[in-house]
Amino acid sequence: MQKIMSEKEAEEFLDKNKFSVVKRETASSYEDIIKASKILKYPWVMKASSPKIIHKAKMGGVMLNINSQIQAQEAFDKLSKIEFFEEAIIQEMASGEELIIGLKKTPEFGLAIMFGKGGSKVEEEKDVSFRILPVSKAELKEMMKETKIYKVLEEKQVNMKKVEEVLAKASKMAKKHSNILELDINPLMANNKKAIIADARIVLEE
Repeated sequence: MQKIMSEKEAEEFLDKNKFSVVKRETASSYEDIIKASKILKYPWVMKASSPKIIHKAKMGGVMLNINSQIQAQEAFDKLSKIEFFEEAIIQEMASGEELIIGLKKTPEFGLAIMFGKGGSKVEEEKDVSFRILPVSKAELKEMMKETKIYKVLEEKQVNMKKVEEVLAKASKMAKKHSNILELDINPLMANNKKAIIADARIVLEE
């Protein structure tokens, strides 16, 4: 049996495991949007949420640069028409380079860890590298340097220490939670100050 966590569940799970996740709220109604406006700073990202919605961006389930309650209500109306919609995730927009960090259990080798360029075109661009766990910090650095995005991160003076910390935490979490079949942190937003999770998907073995 497999359990696919909703984005809300996945982000709460990562929060509990000491990952940095963007500030967020959920909304099932206009009243929830009004509450969120008192807690979160604009601009917002709003996303359709459900364990059955896997590729949100491709389904039109991600709305960016929302700067008012009116825009948020219009976004909520559009998102709520997407098939399988359960609720909207509202997040403060994070700036930086989009990265992906993942875990995947393979039948041949066990758990593998992934790093690379994130965003909605991951499968097309394929700028990622892998290692079979367990790995050392030196091996994690090596796998990062194998990607094209690594040079871009250096040129833009992204805080690589913060990125490395997220990768190391994902590696350690795999050992702590052996029932993880898949983890996708995409995107991890990285800039010169921090690396923060803006979206995540987790599949567990039950």
